[in-house]
Amino acid sequence: MPEVSIRIGERLFKVSCQDGEEGALHQAAGLLNTEAKTLEGQSRRLPEAQMLLMAGLMVADKHVSAASNKRQLEETVARQEAQIKDLEGQLEQGRIQAAPTEDKVSEALARIAERAEALAELAEEKSGARA
Repeated sequence: MPEVSIRIGERLFKVSCQDGEEGALHQAAGLLNTEAKTLEGQSRRLPEAQMLLMAGLMVADKHVSAASNKRQLEETVARQEAQIKDLEGQLEQGRIQAAPTEDKVSEALARIAERAEALAELAEEKSGARA
């Protein structure tokens, strides 16, 4: 089990961890150290135990806030995905309604054919009247 040295505030600590967890331990210690430095920068001097407790609580508060933000973002994404699915359904329904059916096409072609025949007859009548 590796032993890692980490610095929190003004104090050096030796901590054991599982193989491969050294990087994560250093990262966590860095977060705690950042908060400890914030506390050390304040005018009053805190006892070490209280400083470590407060620094830990500050890190935990940031974690809770980040977890809450993540949940809100996940809910927003879920709502937006549902809206997208609904809009896709509306779009498909619109395509179905907008697409001409065979009956409508046949009716339209029949009307065009009737008009063409009527125009042809009219043209014949006019050409026959001129002759």
